[in-house]
Amino acid sequence: MLLQCFTRAGEQRTLAALAQRSGFYKSTVLRLAGSLCMMGFLNRGADGNYSLGHEFHRLASLAGGGGEPAVSSREAASAIRPVLRTLAAGTQETASFYVRNGRRRICLFRHNSPREVRHHIDEGGRKSLRIGAGGKVIRAFSKHARDPKLRAVRTCGWAISLGENDPDLAAVSVPVFNREKELLGALTVSAVRARFSIERQELAREALLSAAKALSRKLANFQARDFLPSDRQTCS
Repeated sequence: MLLQCFTRAGEQRTLAALAQRSGFYKSTVLRLAGSLCMMGFLNRGADGNYSLGHEFHRLASLAGGGGEPAVSSREAASAIRPVLRTLAAGTQETASFYVRNGRRRICLFRHNSPREVRHHIDEGGRKSLRIGAGGKVIRAFSKHARDPKLRAVRTCGWAISLGENDPDLAAVSVPVFNREKELLGALTVSAVRARFSIERQELAREALLSAAKALSRKLANFQARDFLPSDRQTCS
């Protein structure tokens, strides 16, 4: 019933509008919408308005048998992939771009390290938001982050993980925003922990901060909902 309140592509509705159209109390709408946002069926913007989420696009691609990403994702790829190539070349480590997918994060784009011993990442792989540098960044810059450790990430503007996903891996991650300061995703460099010295961590962090600043300008007109996973990105 709540999802049927949307009748046009790209439509946004306020909490009050959803309550009026559905006939539910606002408290009921808020509870249902929270669950639907977690599952990817709804998005809630920085202004509090709701729109249909990326999960519909994923299911539609499966139903239609298509594997093409959304137009917006193709446009984003042309901006993000060169940045990842430059990061991988400069740091000699794997560079990736993660976006939020409900309670998890998806590797939307990546460029693996040119070194033989490396952290190999598959595009479309899903990871927990609870661990890892990318997960910390996404949670820290989400609207309701209250954890003191996450507030520290917001203050310094980056996050690091040492052996959280795997004891042999480490990563540094920074946020990418649009012009409205909405979080679009986490730009990350991950490495084999044994060679990720403090000096190399600092090198990666500085490279990431510079790249994220430039990428935020390129993606200024995008919104978080524009980063829609294609059907090849549904398996972890």
